[in-house]
This record gives sequence, structure tokens and C-alpha cells, in this order.
Amino acid sequence: MMTAPADKDFLTIVSGLPRSGTSMMMRMLETGGLPVMIDEIRTADDDNPNGYYEFEAVKQTKEDPSWLESSAGKVVKMVYRLLYDLPEDRTYYVLFMARDLEEVLRSQRVMLERNGTGNDGITDDQMRMMFQMEIDKFFKWIADRPCFKMIRVDYNALMQDPAAELTKVNEFLGGGLDVEAMAATVDKSLYRNRKASASAT
Repeated sequence: MMTAPADKDFLTIVSGLPRSGTSMMMRMLETGGLPVMIDEIRTADDDNPNGYYEFEAVKQTKEDPSWLESSAGKVVKMVYRLLYDLPEDRTYYVLFMARDLEEVLRSQRVMLERNGTGNDGITDDQMRMMFQMEIDKFFKWIADRPCFKMIRVDYNALMQDPAAELTKVNEFLGGGLDVEAMAATVDKSLYRNRKASASAT
């Protein structure tokens, strides 16, 4: 018998690099039946027209982890660096959004230009190297901690065949999600910053 999403005894965390599809996955999980932890302080804009699905309290976890007391059975978005601050006295299921780094950098550059902010003179190659080093370090760290269960969700595969990738997500989380409804939320028109070799359609 499937477990209803809200009855799960663990916190689901959507993580990954900036611009890797974390907000999209949050929207999918909400549509699939998993309660989301958000505060709507950061509102939707041209870069994320469906919203950012952020929860400011996660940024203060090291100083105040009280938000975790009511988190079981829910899902929250956390940039991967913040997972280091989580107490290891409970169970976390992590969906790590893996997107082609060239696309991540392209999307980030577009967002920075739209907001009128720079990248502090850091080149794409330097940023790519920094991201890769940080991710490798994070994967080694999380693999040694039994309180974390993690799968990588391939953003690029998700855009091509959402049902197949979301079926894996549902199985990882113990079932009970509406995969068909989740897949229907995919808006390929928002897949705007593709690799140079990818189709523009």
C-alpha cells in the first residue's frame, strides 16, 4: 500500500546549483501532493515565472533549526551549501537537481544581466571549475552521513521525458505522488538557456 505524501516521516529536500531546476521540481512535488514549505517572500519574476518556492528560515538553520520540528512529510528547497548546517538527528531525502553546467552558467549569466548585476569578473571557466569542486566535495560529504538519502535528478532528461524521470523520484520517495499531474506541469517554453548544440525549439 502506498504511503500518502503527508504521512512520510522524513523531510524531502530539493537541492542543487542555482538555475538547475530546483523551483520547477518544487512545483512538481506540490502538484504531485507533497506539502511545500515556502514563505513567498521572494515573488515570481521573468527568471522564475512560476515562483521561487523559497523558505527564508533555511538560511538560519545553523543558528535556529526550529523550523525542522514540523517538517516531516513536507518538502523544502535548500541550496546544497546549507545542507551542511542540518542536524543529523533525523532523516532527509534529497533530490539533487543535476543540470548540464554549460546551461547552468548560461542561465545564471542571463539572470545577472537582467538584474543589472555583474559576476565580479569571474569567467565561465572559473565558475565551472568552482562549481565542480564544490559539488564533488558535497557528494563526498553527504555519502558519509546515514541521515541523508540522495538521488540525482537529471534536469535535461526531465525536460525530454518527464514521466520517466518523475517515476524514479516517486519510487525514491516511497510512492504516493501523482506522477501524471507532475509531468503535466513541465513547460518546455521555459527551457530557454540550452547548450549551444541543443535545439532552440
